[in-house]
Amino acid sequence: MRNDLLLLSNSVVFGRPYLEHALDALKEFLGNERVISFVPYAQAHHDSYTARIQEVLAPLGITVRGVHSAGHPRQAIEQASILYVGGGNSFRLLKALQYHDLLDPIRRRVAAGELRYIGSSAGTNMACPSIRTTNDMPIVRPGSFEALGLIPFQINPHYLDPDPNSTHMGETREQRIEEFLEENNVPVLGMREGSWLRRREHTLRLEGIAGARLFMRNTPPQEIAPGTDLSWLLDTVPQFDRRA
Repeated sequence: MRNDLLLLSNSVVFGRPYLEHALDALKEFLGNERVISFVPYAQAHHDSYTARIQEVLAPLGITVRGVHSAGHPRQAIEQASILYVGGGNSFRLLKALQYHDLLDPIRRRVAAGELRYIGSSAGTNMACPSIRTTNDMPIVRPGSFEALGLIPFQINPHYLDPDPNSTHMGETREQRIEEFLEENNVPVLGMREGSWLRRREHTLRLEGIAGARLFMRNTPPQEIAPGTDLSWLLDTVPQFDRRA
């Protein structure tokens, strides 16, 4: 199956263990597969991050192999059947994927149906055409903002609704997304924590325990409930400001 994706807004929901909210979705996605290749580059400590994912998934009988520990990370990508790209800082993650020349083989193998992709937070940002709707600080400078483009629209993980009682004077997440749309004509799905997208080739659904908000240029934000079919977003033709 081509473009088989599971894109999580986040790994931890308040009051619940790590990944517990999405374990059923992970089981469904994995099927009979028992080995995951894990990309830990969004965080600084690759071994401990990989070990944490292994600890969480071990009860499912899953073996987690960090691509960072392979002699040649690109070869590990070429041999993987399921790739899990973890969360952390999107700029650091993208720079590492560029450095190790992993973007093209991931794109090619996902499109060919040879590689199935799980993303969480920064890993979900990486599935978008660009990381321009990340919440992260640019702690490093990647060569460009262009990401994998496994979907043709943008995601804002960990989306927070405006708090009418807040005294914070900075921009809300909604305002920042609206600023993005002033310069770029690309839909942005603000995914609340606990939500995820499930793509099966030409179909796309929002799932999970929380909803999302869809932002488009010159259109009021639209509330999206879990279970909504969003397959029409796969026909998006993104238009980015190419000056940046």
